[in-house]
Amino acid sequence: MKPLWRLNKYLVKYKWYLIFGTLFTVISNIFVIIPAQLVRIAINYVVESFSFYQLFDGSPLSGEARSVFLSFIFVFGSLILAMALLRGVFLFLIRQTIIAMSRLIEYDLKNEIYEKYQNLPLSFYRQNSTGDLMARITEDVGRVRMYLGPAIMYGINLVVLFPMVIAYMLSVNVPLTVYSLLPLPVLSLSIYVVNNMINERSEKIQRSLSNLSTFVQEAFSGIRVIKAFVREKDSANEFQKASEDYKEKSIRLTLVESLFYPLILALIGLSTIITVYVGGNQVIDGAIGYGVIAEFILYVSMLTWPVTSLGWVTSIVQRAAASQVRINEFLDEKNHIISTENLEKEIIGEIEVKNLSFVYPDSGIKALDNVSFDVRKGQSLAIIGTTGSGKSTVANLLLRMYDATSGTILIDGKDIRSYNISGLRRQMGYVPQDVFLFSDSITNNIGFGLDSELDKEHIEMAAKDADVYENILSFPNGFDTRLGERGITLSGGQKQRVSIARAIAKEPKILVLDDCLSAVDTKTENAILNAMHKIMQGRTSIIISHRVSSAKLADLIVVLDDGKLIEQGTHEELIERKGVYADLYEKQTHQNTEVE
Repeated sequence: MKPLWRLNKYLVKYKWYLIFGTLFTVISNIFVIIPAQLVRIAINYVVESFSFYQLFDGSPLSGEARSVFLSFIFVFGSLILAMALLRGVFLFLIRQTIIAMSRLIEYDLKNEIYEKYQNLPLSFYRQNSTGDLMARITEDVGRVRMYLGPAIMYGINLVVLFPMVIAYMLSVNVPLTVYSLLPLPVLSLSIYVVNNMINERSEKIQRSLSNLSTFVQEAFSGIRVIKAFVREKDSANEFQKASEDYKEKSIRLTLVESLFYPLILALIGLSTIITVYVGGNQVIDGAIGYGVIAEFILYVSMLTWPVTSLGWVTSIVQRAAASQVRINEFLDEKNHIISTENLEKEIIGEIEVKNLSFVYPDSGIKALDNVSFDVRKGQSLAIIGTTGSGKSTVANLLLRMYDATSGTILIDGKDIRSYNISGLRRQMGYVPQDVFLFSDSITNNIGFGLDSELDKEHIEMAAKDADVYENILSFPNGFDTRLGERGITLSGGQKQRVSIARAIAKEPKILVLDDCLSAVDTKTENAILNAMHKIMQGRTSIIISHRVSSAKLADLIVVLDDGKLIEQGTHEELIERKGVYADLYEKQTHQNTEVE
């Protein structure tokens, strides 16, 4: 139960639901017990009255005696029906309190997990699969809800009903009580064993389902690659294997579950037989009346589900505890990307990088090694290098997706770690290398980073600056065009430019372009850079690229190779130096000339 203690804060929050649910359970069980007593009284009355009624058989008073007899039976029947209706009302109220409480807690818990996900660093997402993240916020939370709802509801019912019924049974007949309850502990133990088997096999099914979901998600996300390499059949075969594993585990679970109800019915039947046999002997001996047997059979039926539910509830609690452990693992994840001073101020955009080194925590790869450079307010810096040189790592560190292993980054002379993270990122525009657009309208995608209401003119201006305005107007619905998943309805270049428009719509103080022009041709690249030339005026800009053509507009260029800064200067200075940058420029210029 220890992992589930974390949920006590929610039980306290919704304590009135729990309190009233318990009260309604007590009242409901009173209306369960009373009908059993009415049945005993009614049967005894019928048996005793029948012999009395025979005395009037054939006499003038026989009709009146029959009428009185039937009126009493009608009263008993009406009372039993009224008790059943009242119990139904309170059962409804129980579910409207305890089950409603579990749904409210489920809602809060999902929001807590999602908020935690949002606040965790990028390294967390590199180490955990999307399928696992989804499973914990859906399947695991669902199991925890079963503990908070049905398990608590049936647990309270067991705690309330069992003592009440046993007390009534003992007050009526102690020996018959003992005999009639003999199979119930066996029933509870058997259900516990069966449920443990169900739990174990359910866990295997859960893992199999998680793997299946991850496979399907990757297949659909990479459908273009699958089609391009003609791997549809292989993909279908792999899916069939995963489905086969899931099917076999599900069938094994069904086999165990099929034992559940026969086991219950067999032990209930045994308890009923014992009650009738022992009670019948006592009736023959004159110790009890016929009604007591009927009353005890009803009591046994009342206790059957609570006792059965003991094993079921125990299994639910075990499964919920296992799921809560998984949930707690993520909720207990520490976000080491925190602000030291929580400084919130408007920045001007001066950047100073001193002896910056970084090692990726999950892979151990050293991406940057003692890198230093300065960017003054309103200047533009181009970071050039081949794949794996550490260019994108600089962008991640500037945005505080990671913290440097050693060295410092100063923004306006203050350590980047002293700034409020959200406040700093709001003043920075970022265009990632791997473009991600949401399944929403183009307008909402461009205005995604804006806190205020979307201004149509502002959105259109950002689209013009990114050289995508005409493309958007050519769509049937213009800016209201709804994009497919990850912007799949747009071409690669159009996605890049919409992403650029999204960044500059924020009017950031620092603009970071992380190799965002890699998917566009040289002509479009020049058109975008020329359009952005005025955007970069008075705004600190970081242009990360493997193309030297993207560096032409920059005031300063740094060249990275294997995480080290090997050259630094203006375009003209680096060309005159005839180093790595000059060689790269010559090769790329020569290639472009050959293509033309």
